[in-house]
Amino acid sequence: MAEDRIRYDILAQDALRGVMRKVLTEVARTGLPGEHHFFITFLTTAPGVRISTRLRERYPEQMTIVLQYQYWDMKVTETGFEVGLSFADVPEMLSIPFSAVRGFYDPSVNFELEFDVRPEEDTAEPQPLHEVVEGDAPSAPESATSEEAAEQDDADGEKSETKGADVVSLDAFRKK
Repeated sequence: MAEDRIRYDILAQDALRGVMRKVLTEVARTGLPGEHHFFITFLTTAPGVRISTRLRERYPEQMTIVLQYQYWDMKVTETGFEVGLSFADVPEMLSIPFSAVRGFYDPSVNFELEFDVRPEEDTAEPQPLHEVVEGDAPSAPESATSEEAAEQDDADGEKSETKGADVVSLDAFRKK
């Protein structure tokens, strides 16, 4: 088989990131329409990610944020976005390059994108975040909103471990 010198895989990933960029740009300008809201999973160690030390300690590899009711000052550029969110009633500004995003999910319309992103030190094949069996509806991924962070405290006040987000592979939606 011939070597892919055009790198269609990279071109397709860039095009899909463009969909996410366009959606976030419109939402930053006009707000979320209707019932739309987003779960965005990103690698916290990726180059260009700016989050507080507190959040980086709590989410050392990846984090899922929810853009729905309580976010502010969202700014979108060609390379990424910034947004204000509250975690356990502590306001934070996050700066996330699009290249760090692993998943983008809008559960109101069951729309999902999955991206190949590797941690800098990881050279292994990327693992899918979630495989969808035909007829299986994905559940909403766990997020880092302040309400859910408060619910994660157990009876002793200890924080319980959170799992990664569930992201659907686009292959599940392709016509056969």
